[in-house]
Amino acid sequence: MDKILEYMLEEDEGFGDVTSNSVIDKNEEVNAYIVSKDDGILAGIDVAKQLFESKDVRVIFHLNDGCGIKKGDLLMSLRGNARDILLVERTALNLLMRMSGVASAANQYVNLVDGKVIIAGTRKTQPAIGKFDKMALEIGGADTHRFSLDDMVLIKDNHIAVVGSPIKALKKAQENVSFSKKIEIEVESLEDAILCVENKADIVMLDNMDALAVSEVIKELKNRNIRNNSLIEISGGINQDNILDYVDLGVDIISIGALTHSSRSLDFSLKIK
Repeated sequence: MDKILEYMLEEDEGFGDVTSNSVIDKNEEVNAYIVSKDDGILAGIDVAKQLFESKDVRVIFHLNDGCGIKKGDLLMSLRGNARDILLVERTALNLLMRMSGVASAANQYVNLVDGKVIIAGTRKTQPAIGKFDKMALEIGGADTHRFSLDDMVLIKDNHIAVVGSPIKALKKAQENVSFSKKIEIEVESLEDAILCVENKADIVMLDNMDALAVSEVIKELKNRNIRNNSLIEISGGINQDNILDYVDLGVDIISIGALTHSSRSLDFSLKIK
């Protein structure tokens, strides 16, 4: 993550900030602050601090990650070289605004389900900044799901297409993977869900099933007395308008890619006094 932050600053600076370097004296010291122009959950304040401190800018927090924020709230005060503050400004704000947007969206879903199920993200994150997206999910109260491909086995439709069937893929994974790794498998039908739960996949993901189909799966698993063999996760097409249709069906996890691929960044601004 340190290398990613370093690259972000280098990418934005290019061969030098020609605007600041041409109009601001190199030894000019200023005070500045970051203010919220939005409501939501703050996330990424420690990351922003790291970016500014990499240029020896002094930072004072007024709020911390996880705090609820409103329009007009003072988030952070800065003291340092004017050129350095302006060099870091856009990179710090972009990351802070995105992370706060992801955390705010996650928090909205977590509040909607009221502790009845786990809300989780997915790997549908922005390239290179996935770990920052995951950090924001956690700050917003959601589960991160996998950080990377080595976290656990997650057998998806393309794996199954290569192997031939969900149950064949599940059994191959159970034969070849260390006991220390959980095995999750994605299924699209009642029959495959039953087979995978009977064979004790750690997690069975019901992919793109509507509420009626999910209800039928849970009912059949209970009738066969195998419901507790596996955690049941649902994913695909779930949003704030329909999530409550799924909450009381008896699933364990709802994963939502939109938390990271479609969340709106919050709006923050940096001002020099």
